[in-house]
Amino acid sequence: MFSGLIEACVPVRAWTPSGTGGVLTLPAANAEWSTSRGDSVAVSGCCLTVSDLRAPGSGADSLADETPGADMEFELSAETLARTWFGEGLAPGRPVNLERSLTLETRLGGHMVSGHVDGCGKVVAIDDSGDGGRFFTFEVPEDFRRYLIEKGSVGLDGISLTVVKPEAGRFGVAVIPVTLEVTSLGSIEVGSPIHLEADMIGKWVERMLMERDA
Repeated sequence: MFSGLIEACVPVRAWTPSGTGGVLTLPAANAEWSTSRGDSVAVSGCCLTVSDLRAPGSGADSLADETPGADMEFELSAETLARTWFGEGLAPGRPVNLERSLTLETRLGGHMVSGHVDGCGKVVAIDDSGDGGRFFTFEVPEDFRRYLIEKGSVGLDGISLTVVKPEAGRFGVAVIPVTLEVTSLGSIEVGSPIHLEADMIGKWVERMLMERDA
């Protein structure tokens, strides 16, 4: 479980294809950042499992769990590649957003995010909002439109954001300067794909109503 509040934005260290999947290597967010094998980390909104830890930039022998500053490796399946933009966009240097999973002591400042990507949208416009921020317009697949409500929550590459003016398969979000500084939205371009995750509560309500009416 995640909150959609990004802890760091880091460049892809390496992408190594393996069979129908591959291994993604990411640097730690800073010298104090630590994880363990088996930990869940949302990588641009996609929940992945840490499979190994290695010395920064070297690919050397495995390091112990909770080693500060260690590179993280994630094994991606064919299913993950098919459902995300990772299948066509994991070039070294590309920025990705990171958030470690919540604990019972964590403040929930965004909204409940599962890290299960519902689909991919596309950036169709980026406008200066006049206050140092930007106003983004996104286009989404038809089967995602029903989850967009005015002032509702949506996960975009793992970032918890608020829906503005959903209409005809498009919606906007107003992004403040600090979010541009600490997430991949600061460098994203028109035409770029983006992971979509609908509000979890809305999906559960929809499912229960379908079961009731069946």
